[in-house]
Amino acid sequence: MENKKRNDKNILSFIPTGEFYYRKALKELQRENYPKANKYLRRATELSPKDPIFLTQYGIVLMEMHEFEQAMDVLRAAHELDAKDPDILFFLAEVHAHMGLFWDARNYAKQYLVHETQGKYAAEAMSIVDFAEQEDWQVFGEDGDTQESEHHYHQEKARRMMEQGDFKSAIELLEKLIEEKPDFWSACNNLALAYFYIGEAEMAKALLHDILRRNTGNLHALCNLAVFHYYEKNAELDDILELLKKIQPYVFEQRYKLGATFALVGKYKEAYRWLKSLQKRGFEGDAAFYFWLSHAAYHSGHEEASRQAWDQLKKIDPDKDGYAPWSEHAAMPHADALEHDRDYLVKKLDHTKKSERLFGLFLLGKSAHKQEIISHPNWLASDQPSVLETFVLGYALGHPFKKEIPAEQAFMRAMEVAELLYATDEMVTHQRAEVFKLWFLLFEKAFDENYTFKNPDALAAAVEFLLKSANSEKITKKQLADHFGISVATLTKYIKDMTAYLPSTEM
Repeated sequence: MENKKRNDKNILSFIPTGEFYYRKALKELQRENYPKANKYLRRATELSPKDPIFLTQYGIVLMEMHEFEQAMDVLRAAHELDAKDPDILFFLAEVHAHMGLFWDARNYAKQYLVHETQGKYAAEAMSIVDFAEQEDWQVFGEDGDTQESEHHYHQEKARRMMEQGDFKSAIELLEKLIEEKPDFWSACNNLALAYFYIGEAEMAKALLHDILRRNTGNLHALCNLAVFHYYEKNAELDDILELLKKIQPYVFEQRYKLGATFALVGKYKEAYRWLKSLQKRGFEGDAAFYFWLSHAAYHSGHEEASRQAWDQLKKIDPDKDGYAPWSEHAAMPHADALEHDRDYLVKKLDHTKKSERLFGLFLLGKSAHKQEIISHPNWLASDQPSVLETFVLGYALGHPFKKEIPAEQAFMRAMEVAELLYATDEMVTHQRAEVFKLWFLLFEKAFDENYTFKNPDALAAAVEFLLKSANSEKITKKQLADHFGISVATLTKYIKDMTAYLPSTEM
């Protein structure tokens, strides 16, 4: 046999550099493969964070992918390294224009033209200057307000932190901004939201009331207050909604906020009025705009408009495909379906017993309130969720599992049992809830002991038999075995298996 012993002394390790990934990115750009170019440029900038050329190219690709906020951060980093590079100045102008920060866009474009009067981007830079002056000339004086621009930049940064779940950093940044500029109302509103998302509801509401005391009628504060009261089911919600119905905003952004708020709290007729008015005036919304417009339209009787809005949403965000309002409507076959009872569901998710929380998480995946509940800062805020709870939440949200991993294969088989039980009525009533409670109790204990759940049909039959026997209902093993397509011997085996996991109090 040939001796293939490795000679480690003759092997040279290949250590990729920023330049290596940068060149790979350029090749992908030639093919117009922006996702791959983005991946390689991100790696290049991680390996060479002080290279302004890599950073600039990364910023350009991020803009091409409409990641304007991240592009702004990257281009600012490049500018700090090379403040006089004309290309960096131009792309800073472009990204600020995309973000609606017109004074900054004009400023950077003018700086570019100082260096490159006849440069390759000169015509585009002049267009940015002209457009910015048309948009914001009446707002800014000749000297501009650099500090104001910095405040808005940092507020956007804080908002991104909130979107990423980094509320602590966002709060620190927003508190600092408000200390410097106490009447920075949008920052105050975002800080209130951040407080609410970390569970400090009273601090959040106190801040909103302070905003309204100092800036009477602040629409964003009123809308945020309405949302807080809606989540907490407070009686004050009705009074705020009556006030909001009387407000007639002219500015697009305020109409959007008002319409989205009405949609979130279930006032679809009012929501549709404001969101549709924006669309009629040529407003090109983001994914959230079309999400709320579609739901408001559907629930106020405008199904065709709802489907058109949903088509627009899918073009922007294909991942939202499972959340169409008609899907939600179809998922509500009966008023007794507990999965659509928000109060019942929230109680299960907040239950002290793990098995009850597991049941609640399973129901969440079937619920018309799923999107609302996963968006709420407190309803899924378990401090230390177990592995099993994390698995069931992932299942409810459509997370894929790998069958080649034994624990995940066992988990998926166990969830198949729950699905078989659910298929009986295609809903969970108070009466049927008992079989699910029993199953998730057994599931929790068996999973902890590495049970493999090999035969889901037999396990579903066994759970039905155990519950019916405990309730003294007349049922034979043969009846259940025939129903689930298994033998009586197999059913008997799995009844024995499951009986071993019953707590003594359940026997």
